[in-house]
Amino acid sequence: MIKSLSVSSESSLPPLDDDVDSVCSDELLGSQSRRWLDDLLTGDMAPEPPDVSTTVGRDGLFVDYHFPLGELEMQPGIKWKRPKELSPSPQFIVNGATRLDVRQGKLNDCWLLSAIASLSVNRSLLKRVMPLGQKFQDGYNGCFTFKFWQYGQWEEVRIDDLLPTVDNELVYLSSPDRHEFWSSLLEKAYAKLKGGYRALDMGFPHEAMVDMTGGVTEVLKVVSLPRDLPAFLRHLLAKGALINCANCQGPLEQRNELGIMFRHAYSLTAVERVKTTHGVMDMVRILNPWGNTEWEGPWSDMKGPEWNTVSMEEQKRLERVSQEDGEFWMSVSDFRQNFELMEVCHLTDTLSNPGSSVHPWSCTMHHGTWVPSISAGGSAQGGFFWQNPQFCFVLSKDDSDDSKKTCSFILALMQKHQRRRGITLSLALHVYQAHPNNTYLSAKELSMLRPVCCSQVYSSRREVVLRSSLPPGCYVIIPSTAEPNQQGQFLLRVLTEQGSVPSANKPAPLDKLSMTQHQSFLHETVLPSPQSTKNLFKKHCNKKGFCKPVHLHNLLTEAIQGGVLAGSEKYLALEHCKSMVVLMDSQGIAQLNWPEFKDLWDKIRRWTDIFLVFDKNKTQHLEYQEVGPALKAAGIRVDELIMQLVGLRYTESDMTVSYPGFLYLLMKMERMIHKFQNYDMVGMGAITISYRQWLHMTLYN
Repeated sequence: MIKSLSVSSESSLPPLDDDVDSVCSDELLGSQSRRWLDDLLTGDMAPEPPDVSTTVGRDGLFVDYHFPLGELEMQPGIKWKRPKELSPSPQFIVNGATRLDVRQGKLNDCWLLSAIASLSVNRSLLKRVMPLGQKFQDGYNGCFTFKFWQYGQWEEVRIDDLLPTVDNELVYLSSPDRHEFWSSLLEKAYAKLKGGYRALDMGFPHEAMVDMTGGVTEVLKVVSLPRDLPAFLRHLLAKGALINCANCQGPLEQRNELGIMFRHAYSLTAVERVKTTHGVMDMVRILNPWGNTEWEGPWSDMKGPEWNTVSMEEQKRLERVSQEDGEFWMSVSDFRQNFELMEVCHLTDTLSNPGSSVHPWSCTMHHGTWVPSISAGGSAQGGFFWQNPQFCFVLSKDDSDDSKKTCSFILALMQKHQRRRGITLSLALHVYQAHPNNTYLSAKELSMLRPVCCSQVYSSRREVVLRSSLPPGCYVIIPSTAEPNQQGQFLLRVLTEQGSVPSANKPAPLDKLSMTQHQSFLHETVLPSPQSTKNLFKKHCNKKGFCKPVHLHNLLTEAIQGGVLAGSEKYLALEHCKSMVVLMDSQGIAQLNWPEFKDLWDKIRRWTDIFLVFDKNKTQHLEYQEVGPALKAAGIRVDELIMQLVGLRYTESDMTVSYPGFLYLLMKMERMIHKFQNYDMVGMGAITISYRQWLHMTLYN
């Protein structure tokens, strides 16, 4: 369902607070909700909340005590039941998962359902989101697993199959087949990711599609689409794009005179040239996730005499069903007149299948950070724009059909975890022609150049998308925030057209896109170069290629001795290195392989920049009053009590923090905050862990 929106370049389908922090903490009841769920399952009063490390209920089936329970989940009359209590023979999927298996319940989440319906037409995407081998028969234990894309990687979400019901009827999403439950369980898994069913009440289809595909979503005005709209839509669908559409001009969920709902998300699932007795007609297939309320104009299912001009063979090819199932066909001209916005989710090559006829975009990703006073220069109108990160990319092969010889590309800039922290940044992208001899643009050069393309305005959306085409050449991308010195992390994705598909006996073509970051940082003057760092790792790691704490101690000592920070290595303790190793260790073996060490070294370089900026008197120590601002520059906000603890635990005798001590402090704080957020996935600001989990967290750090 769609809130009222004005139509501009920033218009989109329905709004949703993204990330997993969408539900207010007063709606979540912590251990009380877990006791309530335990009582609900057993009918007994549980004197204490169950140990969340024990995830098996009294019936021997999995119970997800981490699922957030709020006001919607705890309404009077709601009973949580498993599919086996609702059907004598429940199935995960019946006769394949299709777009028609989605029926909206009592949530205003048509935005999500339209994304699910679009997802269901792409089997490979559907398999990635929900492994299809899950079932209610052999091996059933009440647990189901789904995966969603979050900031460049796929995150697994496990749920139980307890679903909210009233009078044995599912309250929320359901399938028209009472024995089928894949769509209901997918909705519950996404609700867990976002913070509960309440978080699904109103939202953006394009954000749901990104979370379920890892693609890049572009919001377009229908009125500005190309004149040859059928060809444009065919091109999008041929690349595997998922398309949603809406009309945002009228009252919420009221229909226009021809049956189209205002501020309601639909899926566009096909475009076809339909043979009629009067010639060929370009038509689109639309799906209303409600499962009813269809188009009543020309070519409607129930009132469209135009279908009498189409042979039964042609109707069978179109898979047309003459019934009120929410799916209908309409002419392209009627589509233009009755829909205002279109959201297109572009898929990338990481999602494609070998041998598929679908040719999605090539994609390069880069994770970056705006650090105050270092790499957060603010808007292009300010005087510090040159401080922002710069990325060089090369367009080498044109893909246009005309004589202009241009290369198409899409840039997508996503802010990471900002809403969870109560911060929303306004972002924009600027693209410049690179200098012939240098791919980094200086402050003087930027003052004399105009961007070859850029975002029209700074936007607070989760992801800002810029689509354009340029002649072959080398270009520089500058992502920026509207204000200078704003702390934030981002993911930059660059999508380009793929070349022709190579044959089996030919080598694959080189990527058209090469991408590197160019920026001068303070750490480059005090720490070894990337190649020297790699050599140091090889020198100090063991024969198996792992770096243990003692190896890290020797490595860091040698690295620090070689620069202007020489002398501060005497403050580096083996205990510091033990903590750094175990906090970066992803395998629980108290040693780091090269990729893990490289991640640690990236942090050390970034934190060294911050240390050098705030060590204003160049003593190789931070004064106590400099520590708080330095932590803030690293994205960590602390109150006075925490600062007092820092003073007691991490300072030297003169109340200063050494360079190694600063690295150790930041590593400890960042990783402990990260661990907390992993447990507090719904953003409550409080977590419940078992005694064993507490010991593991405190001992192994």
